[in-house]
Amino acid sequence: MELKTSIAAQTYSQARTAAAPSPQGGGEAGGMAGLVDNFARTLAEGEAVAKSAMTGDADPHSLVQALASSRLAVETVATVRDKVVEAYQEILRMPV
Repeated sequence: MELKTSIAAQTYSQARTAAAPSPQGGGEAGGMAGLVDNFARTLAEGEAVAKSAMTGDADPHSLVQALASSRLAVETVATVRDKVVEAYQEILRMPV
């Protein structure tokens, strides 16, 4: 079985681009900033749908969907916060 170098080079270049970080990512700080922006956007959209439902412009289904999405986002943030606090407390308990 003969392996051509051009096929190997092509496969390697495809794997490199697939594993390359996205330009928007920017590491851990960029990822967290994106998550925070997504959280804020989800809450703002839910609030906008709730306001339009109060004036009669939105249907009840979209209101329930927006409220469920907002609730899930808030519960996720609270869970992550609890895990971070738990990890910090565990670090404080470590002997020096």
